[in-house]
Amino acid sequence: MFTVYGMSDSGNCYKVRLALEQLAAPYRWIEVDSSRGETRTPEFLAMNANGKVPTLQLEDGTFLPESGAILYYLAEGSRLLPREREQRARVLQWMFFEQYSHEPYIAVARAIVRYQPPDSPRRAELPRLLERGTQALAVMERHLEHERFFVEQRYSIADIALYAYTHCAAEGGFDLSAYPAVQAWLERVKSHPRHVPLP
Repeated sequence: MFTVYGMSDSGNCYKVRLALEQLAAPYRWIEVDSSRGETRTPEFLAMNANGKVPTLQLEDGTFLPESGAILYYLAEGSRLLPREREQRARVLQWMFFEQYSHEPYIAVARAIVRYQPPDSPRRAELPRLLERGTQALAVMERHLEHERFFVEQRYSIADIALYAYTHCAAEGGFDLSAYPAVQAWLERVKSHPRHVPLP
């Protein structure tokens, strides 16, 4: 059985939970609150020297950090990862897009709005985050105008990776009504068997 060390409100941790649920893989969840320093303890750092969640404990007792790496590991040999070489690379293409062009803006804007007080200096970052996050949503919209899912018309871990923070982007100030193809894709992901919501 897998063990996930995660924070329930984190989109990156939600990706792992959603993949495990979609695969009907048995796991246990151990809640770790990074805001209280629980990822900086010697015990946690022994599992993940970078001190971040999610961290997955594999069945052999070793640990695997980073949500994208965890998704790829879990999806190996399953319907969530294509077998064809090019299509596997396309999955990684969208997962890298999520981590470098999407998550740093959409997830960070959500975190600032959700967790920082109204007078926080970090609120000054929001206009730039909204601008860059809007650019990422526009890229997704153009792709999804012609595709049901991100790779080969099939639901995959690329969709899981992008869904996690896109579906709650409004919490960071993004207006998803401007992206009808993205909205339709969100509904397709949500209606997929064994879908679970972000807690």
